[in-house]
Amino acid sequence: MQTARIKLSSTSYETLEDICNRIIDVAERTGAKHSGKIPLPTKKLCIPTRKGPCGGGTESYEQWQMRIHKRLIDIQADERTLKRVMRVEIPETVQLEIDLKG
Repeated sequence: MQTARIKLSSTSYETLEDICNRIIDVAERTGAKHSGKIPLPTKKLCIPTRKGPCGGGTESYEQWQMRIHKRLIDIQADERTLKRVMRVEIPETVQLEIDLKG
């Protein structure tokens, strides 16, 4: 048995939760042990932008924020389960990283 650590990250919370639930469903259907959907801290990227287009006047700023949500899933599985996990359709907005430990 191998242990696969799946790291998922995305800016869209709903999409990330949907993909995590699909991967957990595949693991449960094949009977693999899993510990999962562990939420990792959300990374917040803040960008202050000046409102005025020219240099004159008072300085007023807008703040733009992008949040990156992360999840972690550990699956103890054989090759058959891992192949089924790889077949799950993942949109371009979700980054997936799989680490295998023997």
